[in-house]
Amino acid sequence: MAHSLVSLCAREVVRDHSSSPFWLRWVPRELYRPLLDAAFTSCKPLAVGELVQRWPERTLRVGGQRKRGQTAPNRLCIQALLLAIVRGLSDQRYALQVLDLCGLQGDEGSMGDAMGGWSLTVALCTMVVQARAGAQRIQRREAERERKRFSALEREKDLKRERGPWKKGKEANKDDTSTDNNELGGKDRESIRSNGNLGEDDVIRGVRRRMEIERKRETGMTGAGCSRKEVEEVDVNSDVLVHVRADLFVNARSLERVRVALNTQGPLMLQCRYLRVEEISVSSIRTLLDLLPHQGLLGIDVRYSSLGVSGFAELLPLLSAFPSLNSLRLHYCNLDFRRDHPGQEEALRHLSLGLAKLQGLQRLSLTALRLPGQLRVLLSSLPKPLQILELPYLSLRPADLAYLSCSHHASTLQQLDLSENCLDENTLPSIRRLLSQTSSSLQHLSLSGCGLTDGLLGLLLPSLGGCWALKSLALALNPLSMACLTDLVRMAVRMPSLRHLLYPNPLEDYQPGLPDLPSSAQLLDWPLDEAMDINTTSSQLNRVLAESGRSDLCLTCDLLNYDKDLVD
Repeated sequence: MAHSLVSLCAREVVRDHSSSPFWLRWVPRELYRPLLDAAFTSCKPLAVGELVQRWPERTLRVGGQRKRGQTAPNRLCIQALLLAIVRGLSDQRYALQVLDLCGLQGDEGSMGDAMGGWSLTVALCTMVVQARAGAQRIQRREAERERKRFSALEREKDLKRERGPWKKGKEANKDDTSTDNNELGGKDRESIRSNGNLGEDDVIRGVRRRMEIERKRETGMTGAGCSRKEVEEVDVNSDVLVHVRADLFVNARSLERVRVALNTQGPLMLQCRYLRVEEISVSSIRTLLDLLPHQGLLGIDVRYSSLGVSGFAELLPLLSAFPSLNSLRLHYCNLDFRRDHPGQEEALRHLSLGLAKLQGLQRLSLTALRLPGQLRVLLSSLPKPLQILELPYLSLRPADLAYLSCSHHASTLQQLDLSENCLDENTLPSIRRLLSQTSSSLQHLSLSGCGLTDGLLGLLLPSLGGCWALKSLALALNPLSMACLTDLVRMAVRMPSLRHLLYPNPLEDYQPGLPDLPSSAQLLDWPLDEAMDINTTSSQLNRVLAESGRSDLCLTCDLLNYDKDLVD
């Protein structure tokens, strides 16, 4: 990747931290962004802290979608950024008002020293609480300074009042014959003194009024049963100085910290773009939703939480309070409609009513929820057509796919995931109809682990080739031969928008003993034949690609590192 002259110079500037006192004061505001990017890229946490603490703009955005090969910022740099934000709050010249950290988190378990979503969430919550504590300390110091100033003014006024009668008595003892004149003079001097004290009263009037208001407030709060500590907490609830916007990752260990941070009212206000929760109860999820600001939440991702049908129905009315919500994802949440439970029809009706209230929903992801035959009930109630629909491990039946191909969602789908749902001769007509309906809009399609054989894929290839907007196609863990893979690549090179094809290892690459129609789990676990050259398949397919003249299409069988989001 070619670097601009500005970025190269910025790297040289931030490389030597000892020189920062010489250039920080002269940096124009338009160069702060290149310098900060260079500090993150070069892993210079001290430079990150100094630049953020002097940030001249109202908005600072760090994060966002990363390009191919780009790593997340270093953990030390992120910590330096958060510490600089807290320090900058004490400077009245600090211009920052919005800190956008959405997408800053690195992938869990990735290489390098990036900060994952869970660690970043804890660090953000700690920053919010520390900023509140710092505001309390500053307020206490200012209140103590005001009290001392007021006390000094009161003492000075009392001394002047005491000196007045003493001087008047001393003058009366000098001459008894001039009593009237002295009294008149005393009255004049007293009038002069009273007129002179008007200036002092003007000086302390503002302080006196503030002290009286504070005493009345403390008296009222104490009378209402509030302690002095609670009174001080009410005083700290000043206007928010910086709005912090981020993606929050919450599990059982970080739940309490997140709750405290969202309840904290201080100079930093924590806002959430995407909320991801794992292994927490329905009541805890409800508590989090009650604490989150209603504006700005775009999506919620619930994983490995035993919601059940009743829990899901309980959460849906709460989600309708977020007008910007456009994404709902549920992964392994123990929703099973295969069993004949009493009241199942009533539960389905509640789910349908709850989904109908999600006016802005564009993405729905349901993983391993076991909803055979119920897709119509769930999707027909959505008021707007979906753009992203992910239904892996859902045990879909032919009736479900038949409804989907004729539903109001079909013509608007941009991303469709039907992985690990069995496709056979009964479902093939519905799939072909669905691909025909989505041919102009579908950009990402995953049919991995669907049991597609050579015969089924051969019948499906014309429909796949008609999806001229398709950018990525995933067909991993399907029992296909080398000849079928070759036909697949020949079809793929004729699709102008296709940029990424994830293909399965051919059956010829596996060791002997594999069943005639292996499942996706067997293909995943069965060892490859060591006698076969692992590069033979790749070479043959890339030869087809080279003969077509396509250099912008990536062929891969690496299921673990496949990421459709990198296509764009």
